[in-house]
Amino acid sequence: MKIWYDLPLVRSLFNRGDRNDWEVRSADPGYAEYLDDHPDPGRIPEQTVPVFAYAGVRHTARVDLATLVAAHRSASSGAGRFRAQAFDYATLPALLGKQPADGALNAGARPGEGAGAAPASAAPYDRIICCEGWRARFNPYFAYLPHGGMKGDVLLVRTTAPPLERMFKHRIFLVPQSDGTYWVGATSDNRFADDAPSPANYQFLSDRLEELLTVPYTIIGHRAAVRPTVRDRRLLLGSHPSWPELLIFNGLGTKGASLAPLASRWLADYLLAGAPLPAEVDIQRFAP
Repeated sequence: MKIWYDLPLVRSLFNRGDRNDWEVRSADPGYAEYLDDHPDPGRIPEQTVPVFAYAGVRHTARVDLATLVAAHRSASSGAGRFRAQAFDYATLPALLGKQPADGALNAGARPGEGAGAAPASAAPYDRIICCEGWRARFNPYFAYLPHGGMKGDVLLVRTTAPPLERMFKHRIFLVPQSDGTYWVGATSDNRFADDAPSPANYQFLSDRLEELLTVPYTIIGHRAAVRPTVRDRRLLLGSHPSWPELLIFNGLGTKGASLAPLASRWLADYLLAGAPLPAEVDIQRFAP
């Protein structure tokens, strides 16, 4: 099972101003190791429209998150550490051994109200961490946090040409997959009613694809999801203001795959070693 794919990233520069901006940034010592002014574009010029110039990013890769998540879920299920079922927020107080009216943990109560009631019984769980993505906005216990959301649509595409050996950014991303198809996207929409694929976003991406590819292709799939964004573009980590046993892990935004390992380490150190969370990600910055 392969999850990590080392893939260079090549992007289009559309004019002399783009190239000058890129060269200035690549001359910065902090970026020099990662930015390439003259990358090898491989088969990209053979299959896409001509551009003014190409630029490259080094040390890039694609992580097959679908395979990673499926494998982790399977292993956790086999070890008895995972259950797939709907969760009723009304059961949460009992899971932590609390009275329903204790603190803000009953729907509709404001954080901090009614704290201090005696435990109802021994708690089945020492901690509960809510990791709900964009749907955290519906969690009555953390509803006071400034949850956002940025919906994105992608297309899955198959061409008749040999697969590219690089990821390509030309207004949209063209990312080769292990089965010879391409992930094409993504859109950004902060006004959405649901997480279903959008006909308007399909049209936008298909138009950009038509502008980009010079080889025959077929659109074989259309997907959508919502990135869990936050007003100040920072993670949401930490304990509920009334119940330290109830925590949240959220707000990973558009870079969740790269931020999750670091955020997990911060939260684990906070829980197991008593280490403070970085102030810029601690939900206490929004304490009511």
